[in-house]
Amino acid sequence: MAHSSSPPVSWHLLTGEYPPQPGGVSDYTRLVAHALARAGERVHVWAPGAREERTEDGVQVHREPGLFTPMGLARLTWALERLPRPRRLLLQYVPHAFGMKAMNVPFCAWFAARRNDERWVFFHEVVYPWSPQAPLRHQVLAGTTRVMALMVAGSATRTFVSIPAWKEHLPEEVRARAEWRPVPSTLATEASPEAVSRLRAELGPGPWLGHFGTYGKATAEPLEQVLVPLLHAGPERRALLLGRGSRAYAAGLEQRHPELAGRVVFRDSLSPEEVAVAMKASDVLVQPYPDGVSARRTTAMAGLALGVPLVTNTGHLTEPVWRGLGALALAEGTHPAPLIALTERLLSHPKERDALGARAAEVYRERFSLERTVDALLSPAPAEGPATP
Repeated sequence: MAHSSSPPVSWHLLTGEYPPQPGGVSDYTRLVAHALARAGERVHVWAPGAREERTEDGVQVHREPGLFTPMGLARLTWALERLPRPRRLLLQYVPHAFGMKAMNVPFCAWFAARRNDERWVFFHEVVYPWSPQAPLRHQVLAGTTRVMALMVAGSATRTFVSIPAWKEHLPEEVRARAEWRPVPSTLATEASPEAVSRLRAELGPGPWLGHFGTYGKATAEPLEQVLVPLLHAGPERRALLLGRGSRAYAAGLEQRHPELAGRVVFRDSLSPEEVAVAMKASDVLVQPYPDGVSARRTTAMAGLALGVPLVTNTGHLTEPVWRGLGALALAEGTHPAPLIALTERLLSHPKERDALGARAAEVYRERFSLERTVDALLSPAPAEGPATP
């Protein structure tokens, strides 16, 4: 007697950005899509942009202008219905990624109404912060993003969050089953030793204090408060600034501190592989965050994955697990002095520095790697969202 089996589910990743569009969610979505395809899954990615249909490494990429507008959603509905069931929608949720000034309620209503599809959501961010002192337009934005999150989370059959703190903004009935799934490094997780040696020879003797980021307003000042005293403490010390915006940041730093001229090097137009080599060439990564290190900080994850000694700090979004992992040098709070002291200690103790880097790579592989993300996506949902990855 023949036995019938259900057809395999096809994955449909909905995202507000996808390469070559820059951004952390863009890079993350491609990583996950390609990893699922390598695991034998049927994978589609839907993103806004110039109309396009192409296949890359087994992933079918669909771009449509104004994808998340009412007209775009009509076209998306038509395109999805032409594809076989069962379909699993995996929404990469960031409120501002869907247009309409981060208040795209129609899109969230569309997602909630897709009852013929399995609906999963990954919250990279959830809501705009609310403050009673904020201007009225910000309070409207904060309220609207909360309504959007309730609509999406309430209709999803499986919910992931990039940090546990986001659970507080979800409906009470969703919190217990929301799963914490850290964002893995979006860079190469290995660097050629030969390429690292060549770069170190090109850079010259250090020690080299590395930093990887985008140098936005929130991180620029904390970084300067740490980096300048560290450079002043030794004339042989150099800074290696990596990532978009590093050119302008380096120029501003030398303008404000002319005594540092020639000691601040930037690399802002590198491929992900080249960034990994430059990070690995750093003696210590200095990564201050105004809200603290957390599992959604891909700049920190990149350092951990490569096994580079990393100094950072806690904040209101830092998960408790970081204090017990021993994977990084962790300063309590956002004041620069403890972070400077930890960096000085690592610079003075090479063996401790090497041991920290080795531990970082080990913890990353065990807890935070892309493989752990794919394992979670392909495994049944736990009864309750896990407290730790």
